[in-house]
Amino acid sequence: MSVSVRSPLSVIFLLHIALEIPVAIQGVWSPDSLPFLQLNNTTLVVLKLYASLVLASCITALLCFALPEFLPGKRALAMGLSVYHAIASTILFQAPRFIPHTFGPLLEQYKVTPEIVWGALHGLVGLGMVVWWQGTVHLAAMARAAGQ
Repeated sequence: MSVSVRSPLSVIFLLHIALEIPVAIQGVWSPDSLPFLQLNNTTLVVLKLYASLVLASCITALLCFALPEFLPGKRALAMGLSVYHAIASTILFQAPRFIPHTFGPLLEQYKVTPEIVWGALHGLVGLGMVVWWQGTVHLAAMARAAGQ
């Protein structure tokens, strides 16, 4: 018996890519043009290193997107990305202003800043990874039962 069901919840891997790829590409090839305050040589090097890790996670997510839901590697990647997005969300929510852009005075008075929006998006992708995990547990259980 073979289990080859694909879950539409796997789109979360593509959402991870959509959220991260702009920073990854610009951070690797032109980090000094990112809209961040107070970039010096040290922060540019750290930003390039971070961008290369994010680019690698995007490539990994793209490769895992098409894999069956029950594979341990795909499930492990989802949990790793969930932890990453939860931590990134927390950091961005607590960060002082470092992006010199605004959504206008109305949203500023409600504390809707680019950092908060970026943090919220990270939180949603992290939560989406957990939803994917829970939504595909039955597929992993079926594959395990079929293998025994």
